[in-house]
Amino acid sequence: MSNYQKGWALRYLREARAELTAAKKTPSIAQSLIMEAMRKAQAAIYYSLGDPAFIESIVFQAFYTQQQMNDEPVLKCLIEIERTIQMLSQKSDSELPETIKHVNGIVQIASDIVELFTGEKA
Repeated sequence: MSNYQKGWALRYLREARAELTAAKKTPSIAQSLIMEAMRKAQAAIYYSLGDPAFIESIVFQAFYTQQQMNDEPVLKCLIEIERTIQMLSQKSDSELPETIKHVNGIVQIASDIVELFTGEKA
């Protein structure tokens, strides 16, 4: 992993955490902050794995073609994250506590993945 990718992965992860914290404190704009947190956590993962545009392309292709991923646990994980993001983006404001709990899980998964590939505690 290049220093460029490492820097962006760590930055997006910090920003995802900050967006999630802000969402907890500001319910009036929580939905948009939650979406930003999820997408930034996802971007952190993509940067830690390589070229984010390439990774995103692979994930969307597999996601939309319902491709079987029996031998691809990493791809399966990335697709599950995308599926969760799309599901949570449809949630209403009344489901905010549950949504925040799911987003916190996504950010934690992103943190674990980034830490694994960067070697730094994020």
